[in-house]
Amino acid sequence: MRLADTTRAAAVAAGLLLLTGCGIRGTAVPVDAGSAPSRATCVARSGHQNTAAPGSSAYSVQLVCSSQLLPVTRTVAVPEEGDATAIARALLDELRRQPSPSEEEAGFSTDVPQRLSVAGPRSGDPEGTLRLNTAPDELPPLGLAQLVCTYAGTRAADGHSTVILGGPGEDKPRGYACTEEARTRPETVQGSGGAVS
Repeated sequence: MRLADTTRAAAVAAGLLLLTGCGIRGTAVPVDAGSAPSRATCVARSGHQNTAAPGSSAYSVQLVCSSQLLPVTRTVAVPEEGDATAIARALLDELRRQPSPSEEEAGFSTDVPQRLSVAGPRSGDPEGTLRLNTAPDELPPLGLAQLVCTYAGTRAADGHSTVILGGPGEDKPRGYACTEEARTRPETVQGSGGAVS
């Protein structure tokens, strides 16, 4: 056998070993193996909360994980006599804050804009209205859902599951409900059909 033939035979044998070495047979049919597995556990380890300060309380803030809202407990400094607006501001601060390393490792994120701010009602607004410096429907959908479901049930919303939000303009405030669908499909959160009067 000539040297060239020997080299060619060795190359073919090596190629066959490479093709069969992984134990997976080749196929002419395209295979959809799905997306890569997610490493998000959506379970934040305890011990990551911010340090408790006098007058602080534990609140659940809604963060995004695997495209849904899930509660994360944060220690929030709110004056005991704080009104709805003070609580709304403190909770907004938590939503704007980037997740802690352990929250981030678990897959949590926030979509609430850093420059978002909240104030109390204007003259003529329904009781319990919270005014944002951005129109609610102009917020990122996930961020709006985070805000609504974090406020719902707290003193920021007078204990109600519907939060009354307005923007900086003259548009009437609208009610935004935190429902099970809002938590599992946060991009669907919208204000009620009509303005709240």
